[in-house]
Amino acid sequence: MPKQSKRYRELEKKTSKDPLPLGQAVEKLKKYDGTKFDQSVEVAIRLGVDHTQADQIVRGSLVLPHGIGKQQRIVVFAKGDQAKAAEEAGADHVGDDELAKKIMGGWTDFDVCIATPDMMKTVGPLGRVLGPRGLMPSPRAGTVTPDAATTVAEYKAGKVEFRNDKGGNVQAIVGKLSFDADKLAGNIQAFVDKILAMKPNAVKGVYVKGAYISATMSPSVQLAV
Repeated sequence: MPKQSKRYRELEKKTSKDPLPLGQAVEKLKKYDGTKFDQSVEVAIRLGVDHTQADQIVRGSLVLPHGIGKQQRIVVFAKGDQAKAAEEAGADHVGDDELAKKIMGGWTDFDVCIATPDMMKTVGPLGRVLGPRGLMPSPRAGTVTPDAATTVAEYKAGKVEFRNDKGGNVQAIVGKLSFDADKLAGNIQAFVDKILAMKPNAVKGVYVKGAYISATMSPSVQLAV
């Protein structure tokens, strides 16, 4: 584990070990500011799910009400009218075979990859490049879609994807530390509500085992959920 900075260690000493209501948690996190850059804020929720069971996977996406504070770089696999509409919606790169060759060659300078259903034969072989990076288009995540333009607009507005890992954790960027406290709390609450609403029927016992918020260079603050 990397050695933590003196600043981080001092902040950690002041961290409450008890879960805090959302408003108080955000207020405490914002007091951790003090770096020369605008830190990203992330929420992480530990779930009581079994990642080996397909009916217990928690995966999806949502458009955060106040965006995430950055413009996501988006590539789209589409042709014809769909390609034109995606470009007009703000996609950074739109293409088909040539774009696939570029990615197969190792180019992954983007945050989101979207594809129309008819392009999946082209996109499928890219799984070995995109999959490990969490960039492979998926119908469940909404990135394989017949309406690429709308999906591009959603991601530009602040849409985030999530999927539980092997430890049962789901996490997502929910804004910047410079956000107004109310906007940051609104994004966090929207994410928490989404996860709560997605509780798989197969899960028995405790579903949410813990929830935390943190900034890029700060200790985490536990949420009372």
